Amino acid sequence: MPEFRPLFGSYLLSTIGDELARVALTVLVYQRTDSALLSAVTFAITYLPWLLGGPVLAALADRFPRHRVLISSDVARAVLVALMAVPHTPLALLLALLLAVSLCSPPFEAARSALMADVLHGDRYAVGTSLTGVTAQVSQLVGYLLGGALLVAASPAVALLVDAATFAVSAAWLALGLQRRPAPAQDTPDEAARSIWQDTRSGVHLVASIPRLRAIVGLLWVSAFFVNAPEGVATPLALQLDGTTAATGLLLAANPAGTAIGGLVLGRLCPPQLRDRLLTPLLALSLGGVLLAGLVPLVLDRGLAAYSLVVALFFVAGVGGACNIPLNVAFVQAVPSAYRGRAFGVAVAGLSGAQGLGIVLAGAGAELLRPTTVVALAGGVGLVAVIGPLLALRRSPPPDVAGDMAHVASAPTAEGRSTS
Repeated sequence: MPEFRPLFGSYLLSTIGDELARVALTVLVYQRTDSALLSAVTFAITYLPWLLGGPVLAALADRFPRHRVLISSDVARAVLVALMAVPHTPLALLLALLLAVSLCSPPFEAARSALMADVLHGDRYAVGTSLTGVTAQVSQLVGYLLGGALLVAASPAVALLVDAATFAVSAAWLALGLQRRPAPAQDTPDEAARSIWQDTRSGVHLVASIPRLRAIVGLLWVSAFFVNAPEGVATPLALQLDGTTAATGLLLAANPAGTAIGGLVLGRLCPPQLRDRLLTPLLALSLGGVLLAGLVPLVLDRGLAAYSLVVALFFVAGVGGACNIPLNVAFVQAVPSAYRGRAFGVAVAGLSGAQGLGIVLAGAGAELLRPTTVVALAGGVGLVAVIGPLLALRRSPPPDVAGDMAHVASAPTAEGRSTS
């Protein structure tokens, strides 16, 4: 699987850089404005391109050679992030550049996901998805911790230059390691002649018309709205518990660290049937951990003990985040190969919209309530909200898994993410 290595490694590098810059900019905005809402908006702005244009931009992965989409996206991001590191850049321009960088994510992630499903066949895809999920969480962990360390030892500009370097290295690795495939072949001549807007509509129609796909994306969107909400109050939460913004990085790192461990165990040690049965308990663990983290001040108030327990509970909630692995596999099994980029774009557009909205609303709530109260509300309401889509998923019939995976493996020379 030589092509898996550059797909895997470039994703690791890009994610580290993204999270490093995200924590640096979030703290920078909070230091300049002293506003939890504006800090949350800065964190959420990276989700905006998926919400506004994700399906359209992701459809590029079904219209152009996917290796070119990947390399071009990383080159563009390297240049844009380097511009963000210019000293004394006005805050408004900095956020505009951040939005432009984020516009490169939908085509990159859609192309990477589609290539993953063609490079890895059969249960290797599930294992590869698990490994990639673990990589994403470990990369987030490293990025958050490195961002926090650089804020103490250097400046946001240094963090942004490191981010630009990760994108440049990623582009070079992809250029050297991926085969040169043509654009994906369409099923019919009519599909090949359609515009990108028609491709986008067909992806929306596909997801909306299949009950199992609707249930999968609904569960992903609803759970993401509540699980990611605490990220929007990470800086004021660190101040409430520990009295310093330097503690923000570790708070943000705890959840992805837990998801990395949970994903590794679930993907490597659990057979497919057990993964599916663990979906509901993992969902409950994910949101229950958030609820309990918000209730910690009722027992310990503030200080090192309270801060440490909240970090530990966010870690536990992250372990529950491994529920995305069976959902990712179920999603890919239900989508034909030629539609994968478009369907992925629709799913992640809603996912990013839910994450961003949850983060912004949490930040708005922290203007009126204590950050820990906002966290507790996110966990408690989330536990109730996921019941509906979870029941819908249980009622929807699964596809012919063997037949679908044979379809996934049927065109390895025609072209080549998971929804998390």
